[in-house]
Amino acid sequence: MQLAAAMSSFLKCLMAVSISLLVTATASTSAPLPGFVEGHLKIVSPKPVQPTDENIAAETAENYGDYPLVILSRDGQKEIARVTPDRNGNYRVALPPGDYILDVQGRARRHVRAKPQTFTIVSNQTVRIDMYIDTDHSRSS
Repeated sequence: MQLAAAMSSFLKCLMAVSISLLVTATASTSAPLPGFVEGHLKIVSPKPVQPTDENIAAETAENYGDYPLVILSRDGQKEIARVTPDRNGNYRVALPPGDYILDVQGRARRHVRAKPQTFTIVSNQTVRIDMYIDTDHSRSS
């Protein structure tokens, strides 16, 4: 009788642990997959005035590393990630699903003209956002 009671208690405990592990494993595998934001940073600044041109803006060969991008929470209050474009100006970041803002780090302080862009990440999908910045420091922001 004592053996049967002990066996029953052991089986109940084993079953509770098994159910707990199953619930934990199911919960951890049901977490949403990240999505991605990718794009290209285009740096634009005017050429010096020359007799044959009309001060046409052109993409420069500036160092993309000088202009890291920041991903902010939807309200713009919290930095979620920072990414430096590669030597060709391309970037890609994995993010959890949600709403975000893409901006240039220190844009206002450095007098870089760029428009912050809002975007939404969906699980297992990629959003493409190209960022254009104007580094002409002589113009006001």
